Amino acid sequence: MTLNRRSMLKAGVAAATLPLLGSKAFAQSEPLKVGFMLIGTVNDNGWNFGHAQGAKFMKEQLGDLVAEPTIVENVPEGPDCERVLRELAQSGHKLIFATSFGYGDYVIKVAEQFPDVTFEHATGYQRSANVATYNARFHEGRAVCGTIAGHMSQTGKAGYIGSFPIPEVVMGINAFVLAARKVNPDFTITPVYISTWNDPAKEADAARAMIDQGIDIIAQHTDGPAALQVAEERGIVGGFGQGADMSAFAPNAQLTSIIDHWGPHYVNSAQAVIDGTWETGDRWPGLKEGEVQIGPYGPKVPEDVVAAAEAVKNGQIDGSFNIFTGPINDHTGAEKVPAGVTLTDAELLSMDWYVEGVIPPA
Repeated sequence: MTLNRRSMLKAGVAAATLPLLGSKAFAQSEPLKVGFMLIGTVNDNGWNFGHAQGAKFMKEQLGDLVAEPTIVENVPEGPDCERVLRELAQSGHKLIFATSFGYGDYVIKVAEQFPDVTFEHATGYQRSANVATYNARFHEGRAVCGTIAGHMSQTGKAGYIGSFPIPEVVMGINAFVLAARKVNPDFTITPVYISTWNDPAKEADAARAMIDQGIDIIAQHTDGPAALQVAEERGIVGGFGQGADMSAFAPNAQLTSIIDHWGPHYVNSAQAVIDGTWETGDRWPGLKEGEVQIGPYGPKVPEDVVAAAEAVKNGQIDGSFNIFTGPINDHTGAEKVPAGVTLTDAELLSMDWYVEGVIPPA
């Protein structure tokens, strides 16, 4: 069931009579009700689409153990999301996924008011007894994309359309250019932040401006295919799908895509709530676990470049390669990570600096 944020009050869904959660398994009297709060629409063909597909996968795998998932679309990062979270909890949803970074403070606040409800916050960092966080190692996919860019760019210049300069986005920019510079040491990337997760007009305008400046490959950490569509229209080398395979919108320009496969995580979390074994914590899987996947390579990508990209992908899966192993300099040329040292997860999750090759926004 997909709802917009204004229809929640009209839904009139009776609260499910599930027992309180605890450390022991309980007998379900009704299917577990699971809610998903999205910042955009399930039809964005990117981030929100991926979470909606994950909800569908959960239902397919767990069958009658879970009710038809409730998906609330277009919930902004602000006070309105607090209302939506509360309405989901009051209407009997015992597991609620909040899927955008800016929801964090409101998740914590509402969770305190509903201790018998389990909340999980995607890309967040705040946790409590009934709030967990989860994310995906998107930067591993960026390293694969950067490898392709380093091989294929004719100008040695890439652009990166970002939403906000938060660690998750900065990490992706850095991983991309580090990988590209392993192929072309002179490679540079120029990030532009549009201060929103999904605005097709802004994304398209940013892509056009980049192309006019001689950039021939565009990456993104925004939710839709607008930038790729511009790349297709302008005939540049190409770009990369974000969150889902976007080749239907840019069959020639998409070189590959980073696909978010949230389904297994949603299955595991729902089953744990049903079994009474759910525990708070932070979960951050990637290519190895299959939560981050690399989509099909586009027709422009030569076989030797595919082989190079696959080597980077497989090296991250088997642990033989880590894009954030030094030596790494920052964008001023100063050493940031010594040779042989690998950044910890904590350091990655607080990353607020650019590596060499990034041309910082003015």
